[in-house]
Amino acid sequence: TTYGLFYTQERDTLFIGSQVQVYAGQICGENSRPGDIVCNVCRKKHVTNTRNSSAAEESMRLVSIHPLTLEECLEFIDDDELLEITPKNLRMRKRTLSHEQRAKNASRGIKA
Repeated sequence: TTYGLFYTQERDTLFIGSQVQVYAGQICGENSRPGDIVCNVCRKKHVTNTRNSSAAEESMRLVSIHPLTLEECLEFIDDDELLEITPKNLRMRKRTLSHEQRAKNASRGIKA
């Protein structure tokens, strides 16, 4: 959703826009600091009974979307990441999709 991506773009440069299907373990952007961060880009706005003006939602614009080409994707991925190539999409993802499993493997010293 735009709401989830809006707060994620503060930390990194996004590779995907709103209304794009994503799944756990998918790489959605480049972190401005070294290392990976896990974030939920599917986060939805909490529904309350209080009415807000629609201008608040309209002001959420995604400004730093940078879709990658095949060559850029191949340069970007690390040893623990894969590139899915379909006729319509290029998707980068972690080799192990589950964040919990990646954390367990890292603590045990198991390479992806």
